[in-house]
Amino acid sequence: MQGTEELGDERRGRLRVFFGFAAGVGKTYGMLAEAHELLLMGKHVAIGYIEPHDRPDTNRLLEGLPNIPPKIFTYKQLVLTEPDIDRIIQEKPEVILIDELAHTNATGSRNRKRYQDVDELLNAGIDVFTTVNVQHIESLNDIVEEVTGIEVKETVPDTFLQQATIKVIDVEPDELIERLEQGKIYANENAKRALQNFFIPKKLDQLRGLAIQRASDHINRISGKTVGIQSKLLTVVTDVFPKMTEKCIRWTARLAQGLGAEWTVIQIRTQEETPTNIPLADKLGAEVISIEEDGSFETIVEFAKMTGVTDIIMGKNLRQPWYEKIFVEAYDDRLLRRLNDTELHLIPFKEEKQTLFSKTRKIIEGGGKDLSIALGGVFLATVITELMQYIHVGDQNLMLMYIFFILLVARTTSGYFWSALSSILSVLSFNWFFVEPLYSLTVYKQGYPITLLIMLVVALMISNLMVRLKKQADSSMEKEHQMEILYELNKKYMLAESRKQILEISVTYLSRLLEREVIIFDQQANMQSVHCVEDKSSVLNQKDEAAVAFWAAKNQKEAGNGTDTLIGAKGFYLPIIASGKTLAVLGVERNATLDLENDQLNYLKLVLTQIASILEQTELKTEKEQVELENEREKVRSNLLRAVSHDLRTPLTVISGIAETLGLGTDLKEETRQKLVKDIQEESQWLIRMVENLLSITRINMDTMKVTKTSEPVEEIIEAVYKHLKKVYPEGQVRIQLPETVIFIQADPILIEQALFNLIENAFRHGDKNQLVNLIVYQENGQTVFEIENYGEIPLKQFQKIQSNLSSTNEVPVDSKNGLGIGLSIVKTIIHAHNGKMEMKVGEGKTVVKIYLK
Repeated sequence: MQGTEELGDERRGRLRVFFGFAAGVGKTYGMLAEAHELLLMGKHVAIGYIEPHDRPDTNRLLEGLPNIPPKIFTYKQLVLTEPDIDRIIQEKPEVILIDELAHTNATGSRNRKRYQDVDELLNAGIDVFTTVNVQHIESLNDIVEEVTGIEVKETVPDTFLQQATIKVIDVEPDELIERLEQGKIYANENAKRALQNFFIPKKLDQLRGLAIQRASDHINRISGKTVGIQSKLLTVVTDVFPKMTEKCIRWTARLAQGLGAEWTVIQIRTQEETPTNIPLADKLGAEVISIEEDGSFETIVEFAKMTGVTDIIMGKNLRQPWYEKIFVEAYDDRLLRRLNDTELHLIPFKEEKQTLFSKTRKIIEGGGKDLSIALGGVFLATVITELMQYIHVGDQNLMLMYIFFILLVARTTSGYFWSALSSILSVLSFNWFFVEPLYSLTVYKQGYPITLLIMLVVALMISNLMVRLKKQADSSMEKEHQMEILYELNKKYMLAESRKQILEISVTYLSRLLEREVIIFDQQANMQSVHCVEDKSSVLNQKDEAAVAFWAAKNQKEAGNGTDTLIGAKGFYLPIIASGKTLAVLGVERNATLDLENDQLNYLKLVLTQIASILEQTELKTEKEQVELENEREKVRSNLLRAVSHDLRTPLTVISGIAETLGLGTDLKEETRQKLVKDIQEESQWLIRMVENLLSITRINMDTMKVTKTSEPVEEIIEAVYKHLKKVYPEGQVRIQLPETVIFIQADPILIEQALFNLIENAFRHGDKNQLVNLIVYQENGQTVFEIENYGEIPLKQFQKIQSNLSSTNEVPVDSKNGLGIGLSIVKTIIHAHNGKMEMKVGEGKTVVKIYLK
């Protein structure tokens, strides 16, 4: 495994399939011939694996083509070779040749099936040439078995070939048989056997027609000729008839392939141990929905109406018992009556239900406890009824005691069998002990046979109703428990502030729920969070397991123990995917003693959806913050550039003009000369202060727009500001008012000093020079407030433009002579970096600026 390889956004490779109806038609020959043509065109073509053929014409085409050596496996003293997927990805040819797509890999390979190897190569951006026969197409498996009488075990899912380009390799069946007789396909012994079984003209004609039809359907779908057919297919199956289920699913898959239609499989569950998903339907590209038997008909009808189903496919049992036809209306007739606009396709099949004897034996073998409860209930009912008869409670109440215990048995046992058994035994017991003649099953008393029959019917109906209510209650409680857990989990997610917290919550919750180790890796297989039960050492936080997680992240597929990929892993790994992007990989400890039941697996996938959703929201939130941060940085840059463009130009122009005057004016008066020199000094000082302002910005982290804060006393900051003011503006008057108690603020003292200096400087320059500037410090609502007040109204409009970043070249320029200058832009940036707030009020001949810091 290349565990260090980074996930990329490479294009997916193209799959080209050389498709035939039988071995020997020339698929490998055609693939090699086309590879030679590409080689002549300058393409980087290589052989990944070619099935060894004793065919001279085919072997000659192997010459001249680069070969990537295959991996060698030893299994039961046999030497097996498989394509080396990692080496192929490392060398990365433009086109790789992989023969026999439907092949099952040798034990020890990363993937169980060769088409999964090919899928990895396609994900790596490598084009793949491969070969496959029509009998290996999954949806055609049942038809091929009917035609040839042979059940093909090695198949390829139809969904894998959906985006492939197919080249049909076709020969006449007579020519193929002639090749076989000449020994060009198999050795002599194998050839004779094939001629007797598989290579029969009638069978080959049927397979050939099937292959051409499938290729035609594929081409029509790819070319878009079936797009106009708006069909939605629904397959209804039940776990009672597994063979019928497979037949209906494959039939629907073929129809969906031809029409290019969406399709759904609804599985009606009648047994508790029935899997809640159908692997065959998933493999063929269907959406699988599992529902309970109770109320299934109404569920199917409402689903068909809601989703706009156009065709319903279901099985029709030709061996249905006659009594079922009398007492139960056919399912298809009920659907036709309720869904008038939906076409119904019935697939005939012959399959027997599980016999009552086999069911009973299976129940008895696994229900020793339930048998004890059933027999004990009848025994207790008999003893108590004897006691009631002895104390003359009344004959009319004796039968009710048996009914009561039948309810208890139905409540405490599993399934219908035990309650039915207790009902029959109760009637027999009541007749034996309490109906004359006693201790005999004979009934002489008039009316009692009818009474006993009614008792039996009532007992069976009540026990049946109790079992159904119990199952519904258990199902409802389980679903309610799952929803409660999901609700609690979502509440915790809402309180989480970071991705790390979300992952910690997820692994802790799932580890406790599943009672096993759970781990989460990121996209690059770096461990993010892990939780073990009972302080056991981690078995998943290892390099080999991380490699499995990386594979799952890269290919966006399940991997590890219980799958067809890297089955030797100690964990089961599921990628967490949102919007087509892998966000993380969830690993769950799994082995023979810690298997995942279907209900657990489905619930795990449901929780996985929640995790993917919240992680995606977290990523979007992070991206939004980054965009806002970048916008803030851009605003700071824009503010500085606009301010600098004016504030630098004005003093430099003045200095340049004065220098020119001094250089040319030889008859200047001394007083004038001194005045010009003083102006140069003032403008130079102004430039120095601007440079100081610009340098102060470098203390702000431009990546986070934050500053490094320390706890500083306000008195020291104000003292530093006052000394700086007296040095630059010796004639400026400022009155400082501090609180009586010492106040500490979390801030960068140099930046806060710079901000306060700039504000007071603006007050000196734009306010009434005959009035004092007031600097007041106080606390308000847990914040420290710096208030600068001066007489004279500073232009509020220009302040607002700087605040909202709306300064325009068409307006009066914001510079050192007629605006607030670069100083206020710097102040705004500094205060924002401290998570503070700045306000300005103008009116009544005063200007008040307030800074709020925490």
